[in-house]
Amino acid sequence: MRRAVCPGSFDPITNGHLDIIERASRLYDTVHVAVMINKSKQGLFAVDERIDLIQRVTESFGNVRVEAFHGLLVDFCKDRDIPAIVKGLRAVSDFDYELQMAQMNNGLSGVETLFVPTNPTYSFLSSSLVKEVAAWGGDVSHLVPETVNAALAERLSKR
Repeated sequence: MRRAVCPGSFDPITNGHLDIIERASRLYDTVHVAVMINKSKQGLFAVDERIDLIQRVTESFGNVRVEAFHGLLVDFCKDRDIPAIVKGLRAVSDFDYELQMAQMNNGLSGVETLFVPTNPTYSFLSSSLVKEVAAWGGDVSHLVPETVNAALAERLSKR
């Protein structure tokens, strides 16, 4: 069985993330979406909420498993016998950082990293940007799945 992981904080998941996960799901038998737990950062959505949102928007793919992780991504991969990490690249600046991470991960464990160029429609998109625009009342409905847009609107209305 061919397995890969798509890691990230996904706070919240965007259409750009979803595009990469969907493309990976067509290439691999199982795609694990690893939601990073970073206790030093306060996210807009709790990890359990992010997992729920991702499960809901990837349900139709049929081969995506979503779970939290903390620590080294290579340990997550080793524990699940995952030989490949799939990462989306938006720009050359992403490549500089991601190449270093890929080389470190491979050196630590032999796990390979596959870079997938982002769909040009999402080349500027990040969770941080979505949160900032939404917090100021901007329309992000074309940048996130409908379920996520509703969750964003509800969360931000409470602030």
